[in-house]
Amino acid sequence: RFCQVPSYRNGVIQRFSNNMSEMKRLTACDFEDILQCAMLVFEGLFPGDHDAIIQSLLYRFAHWHTLAKLQVHSKTTLSALDNTFKKLSGQLHRFHDFMCITFTMMELPKERAAWERRAACECSGLDNPDAGSGSQKVKKFNLSTYKFHAMEDYVQSIRLFGTTDSFTMQL
Repeated sequence: RFCQVPSYRNGVIQRFSNNMSEMKRLTACDFEDILQCAMLVFEGLFPGDHDAIIQSLLYRFAHWHTLAKLQVHSKTTLSALDNTFKKLSGQLHRFHDFMCITFTMMELPKERAAWERRAACECSGLDNPDAGSGSQKVKKFNLSTYKFHAMEDYVQSIRLFGTTDSFTMQL
C-alpha cells in the first residue's frame, strides 16, 4: 500500500519503493516519510478495536516525533513533548497488552535463514543438531529496551543541551 501513496511537493514526501516491507536501504528521511504516511497506509488493515489502537499509536508517534524534532523549544513545547510522551507510553503499553496477546508474531523466513547461516558458520566442522532444524521462532514486542527507555529523557536532554541540531561533535 505504500507504493500507492503519491509523492508530495518536490520531494517533501518521496515515492516509496515497491516493497517497503523489506525495509532495505532506507535513510532517516525515508523513515520520516513512512511515519507521516503510516496512518493512511495501515487504516483498515486490522479489525475494529485493533485498527483503533494502531491508528492512535501511529498518531501519538507522529505527534511526539514532530515535537521532538523542533529546532527551537519553549517551556510550552517541552511541556507538550513531555505530555505527548506520557500519552505515547500509555499507548505503547496498551498495544503491548492488547495487540501482542491477540496476534502471534513469528520471525520471517529471511531471519530464520540468516540465523541458520550464522549457526552453520560458527559450527562448521562440528556436528550441530540444532542448526537447520526446528520451525520459526515466536517474536515478542519488547518495551524493555534502551530505545524506549531513552525516549523519556528527551525533554531533560533538550533542557540541558538544547536540540540535537544545535551542537556538533566535530573537532
